[in-house]
Amino acid sequence: MEQSLNQRWRNGDITLGAWCMIPDALTAEILAKCGYDWVLIDMQHGCMDYETAVGMIRAIDLAGITPLVRVTSNDSGTIGRLLDAGAMGVVVPMIDTVEDAKRVVDACLYPPKGRRSLGPIRVGARDGMGYFPTANDRIAVIPMIETAEALAAVEDIAQVPGVSALFMGPFDLSLAIGLPPGDNDGEKIFDDAVKKINDASKKAGIATAVLSTAELAPLRAKQGFQMISVITDSAAIMAAGRAAVAHAKETIEQA
Repeated sequence: MEQSLNQRWRNGDITLGAWCMIPDALTAEILAKCGYDWVLIDMQHGCMDYETAVGMIRAIDLAGITPLVRVTSNDSGTIGRLLDAGAMGVVVPMIDTVEDAKRVVDACLYPPKGRRSLGPIRVGARDGMGYFPTANDRIAVIPMIETAEALAAVEDIAQVPGVSALFMGPFDLSLAIGLPPGDNDGEKIFDDAVKKINDASKKAGIATAVLSTAELAPLRAKQGFQMISVITDSAAIMAAGRAAVAHAKETIEQA
């Protein structure tokens, strides 16, 4: 069995991933075979429903890398169903408090560490009897830090037993601290927030994660992030499409 993301983060590894907004298993499979460490299915802002997400998880499994899901909300039923479908970690948005983070842990982990109900139907078909005994150690439990309330409580949230990593959402966090949405590196209030999240995670012995780009990945790694997304499927298609048509038009005009 390959090392989980949790183990790799404990080892100090930096893991790079791709982000799926498009509701399609083929897109997920293609990205999963590009050499990433993980592929995340975004059910919060992406366009996929549960059945499509299950197919995408299976496609990512085919490549032998880690399937993750960003869920729509901190709902134990939704989280449990996606873990039962084979997701090996969940990113949970809009976490404000320690109590919110504890609810995430409860939904992700089996007793005595959490309150997840036992029913690994699809993931049991994939992993067999070996799934249940190792699930609590392998599942990545990742609350998002993207509100002013979460940033204020980040040291305590990081210390919640069972949390694997804190995920910084740069767009919503920027809005919450009075900046335009985006990566606001160089703005002191943004840089201070990045440092505060990474310091809290380091003190707690857990990882930090971030939605990012290939261009920003070196900076994010230097800042201490160990889970870094470097591409989204929709952005990649848009960029490639625009570049291709611009090149074609230029070539035709020069012919």
